[in-house]
Amino acid sequence: MSMTTILQHCLTGISLGGAYALIAIGYTLVYGILRLINFAHGDIFMMAGYFMIFSLASFPWPVAIIITLVVTTAMGIAIERMAYKPLRSSPRMSIMISAIGVSYLLQNLSTYLFTAIPRGYPEIPILKRIFQMGELSASFVTILTPVLTIILVVILMVLVNRTKTGMAMRAVSKDFETAKLMGININRVISVTFAIGSFLAGVGSILYFTDRMSVTPFSGTLPGLKCFVAAVFGGIGNIPGAVVGGFFIGIVETLLVALGYSTFSDAFTFFLLIVMLLVRPTGLFGEKTVEKV
Repeated sequence: MSMTTILQHCLTGISLGGAYALIAIGYTLVYGILRLINFAHGDIFMMAGYFMIFSLASFPWPVAIIITLVVTTAMGIAIERMAYKPLRSSPRMSIMISAIGVSYLLQNLSTYLFTAIPRGYPEIPILKRIFQMGELSASFVTILTPVLTIILVVILMVLVNRTKTGMAMRAVSKDFETAKLMGININRVISVTFAIGSFLAGVGSILYFTDRMSVTPFSGTLPGLKCFVAAVFGGIGNIPGAVVGGFFIGIVETLLVALGYSTFSDAFTFFLLIVMLLVRPTGLFGEKTVEKV
């Protein structure tokens, strides 16, 4: 395999990893605040794909993107209000079962509404424009994805570390009950967390499906699980960790396909999860938690 081919695949892998990183941040944010694995997150990403298909059928692409991101964000907040908020004082297992229920609800609802037949993802001309860099060629979306991912992560880190909302998020993440006693509006913090996670899933959806060209009701299942693995690999609850995990899985998966091991590319992700849980359960950047007695 020539160096040009390897670089071409690395470019594709970085692009895929950027989309994974955006989705993985949603898992890590929600876990950081609620200690909940939001299994419906991959399906929110899938629904964003359908929102884009129907929006682009009626509006120009800049308006369709805004509508998709607004509706996806609102959907994430609504799911939290209806499926998770009433169970907040229940055992953690109850909320997790509710998350699995929401995931299956979204899959079956989209199958009922849109059928299981793959729907073609609309082409956004500017994103599919091809650029030539020496012997390498890449579409604009391939170049845009990692750049946009890094910009959004920097903005998110500034939000978390430099604003009052971010301070409240960190306080709730550290100690839920104490933050509540200190007068922090827990409901607002949780809604903001779900809004950010769903918004990033919407952005990731546009970047991901632009290259994959079709959406089905189950399009969010495998990417969702891979992004969960990316979050665990980096250290769930740690934003830079989720980004590193997303890029790592995207690059390795693409290189495995390029080497002819496409059959094992998905299996590798879950093998990585098992190894990480055995060797370093807190992930690469995760901190060991101390149980308070």
